[in-house]
Amino acid sequence: MSDDASTQPPGTSAANAAEETRDIADVPAVEVITTVAVHLMSAAAVNLGLSEEGEDHLDLDEARKLITALAGLVTAGATEISSFHAAPLRDGLKSLQLAFREASVVPDEPGAGPGEKFTGPVLG
Repeated sequence: MSDDASTQPPGTSAANAAEETRDIADVPAVEVITTVAVHLMSAAAVNLGLSEEGEDHLDLDEARKLITALAGLVTAGATEISSFHAAPLRDGLKSLQLAFREASVVPDEPGAGPGEKFTGPVLG
């Protein structure tokens, strides 16, 4: 058995792995950006305790990091992905920022919340 075969998951080959790697070049940038944004949103929501398990996964420090990364991505990517795609991402980001403020025992000052250095102060 060669080293290449031992590093591949069962049922795959080096040729299949190379083909999958090349396929990413075929994915439009707007799809990559929105997919990453949705993953960041989902992870932030879980860390805000908004999942089915709720409080079991509450971690505001992790949520802050994810929301800040999402804000940076949405702010920087908005001009690249058009308003059609950016508007719902902005709405989701704002909802997460407001949920973070609500979940915080001691809320951040306006403009100091997660991602607000990119979006500006988020008020209800």
